[in-house]
Amino acid sequence: MSTYVFKVADLAGVKSSGEVEAESKQALANQLKARGLIVLDISDKRASTEIRLSFLERVKANDLAVFARQLSTLITSGVSILRSLGVLEDQTESRLLKETIIDVRRDVEAGATFGDALQRHPKVFNPLFVAMVRAGESGGVLESSLQRVATQLEQDASLRRQIRSAMMYPIFVMTFAFIVLAALVSFLVPIFEGIFKEFGGSLPAPTKLCVALSHAFTRPWFGFLPGIIGILMLIGAVAFAFVKWKNSVRGRPYWDRFKLRVPMKIGTIVQEISVARWSRTLSSLTAAGVPLLLALDITGKTGGNVVMEEAMDDVIASVKRGGSLSAPLAKASIFPNMVTHMVGVGEETGELDAMLAKIAEFYEDRVAISVKGLTSIMEPIMIVVIGSLVGFIVISMYLPLFEVYNQIG
Repeated sequence: MSTYVFKVADLAGVKSSGEVEAESKQALANQLKARGLIVLDISDKRASTEIRLSFLERVKANDLAVFARQLSTLITSGVSILRSLGVLEDQTESRLLKETIIDVRRDVEAGATFGDALQRHPKVFNPLFVAMVRAGESGGVLESSLQRVATQLEQDASLRRQIRSAMMYPIFVMTFAFIVLAALVSFLVPIFEGIFKEFGGSLPAPTKLCVALSHAFTRPWFGFLPGIIGILMLIGAVAFAFVKWKNSVRGRPYWDRFKLRVPMKIGTIVQEISVARWSRTLSSLTAAGVPLLLALDITGKTGGNVVMEEAMDDVIASVKRGGSLSAPLAKASIFPNMVTHMVGVGEETGELDAMLAKIAEFYEDRVAISVKGLTSIMEPIMIVVIGSLVGFIVISMYLPLFEVYNQIG
């Protein structure tokens, strides 16, 4: 099969373009005409000189959410799933998502169910997405399931944006502080060093340290190139080893438990994020009609924390024995008492999905408040650290002058 680039127009005259693999130009033209499109041009795709690092490619949560909402709208409007996928593959801007939609459409054309076709692309569609689509297909409510998937993805993306935006402030402040300190060491210290040479005598230890740092910053950079390369390689090796360890079967449980115990409210924020994600995911799955045991299994795997996964294993075992959800949740340290009580109420009233949605909303708000609180705690700490560094430089520069004044006196 060859890859072709095509230009088409719909019955309303709206033009679009794309690329797809086909056995021949005629076969592609027949496919496009079958979708109700007017073929304007079909040509062979030229070899691209662009280098693609496929292992780094990811589909953003917002792109997936838009895909799910658009697909739901098209299906609600009476457009077939094949026609809907064909329309969306022409509109999406993400190359990986576009290629995946093309593969999914081909699998559906070959007779696979939509859910099975999505499952063949785990890099793009996670188990939550696949499970909710399958539940929608089996219940005949695929469009509403896709809407729930889109809402779930948008909530997760919003949570990540809140955390990233809150962390940008301290990163910016510390970066600016480092630039200021580098400027002080590079331009202010050499002036004092010239004065110190006129006085003669030995310098105090803090002053010697500042002078050494000044020499390191002001000397030609290529003289330090081998050392810089060595330090960067060492840092890279340590970072790579750490990432491999924390993602390994042996290291991940230790790392996940450590994150929950980090002081300065960081561990609390990690816990609240995990609970909010768990509640939102389980609510979406149960509301979509996914069987409870499957929903619990998927929720544990997508929770992002080993402690959460272990808690879900206990919950699944309890449900299989005919027990409740709330009892094993109460024994798991990651779940606050309020969560277990609200889940118990949801079980008793038969409104578990609605109660879980309320829990998710509550803890998503708590995450936003906690992150702001963490930022307010970090502000005085950063001020103290920056002030201490600047004060150290200033005092170390004046120490020799004080000694000279004492000698004169």
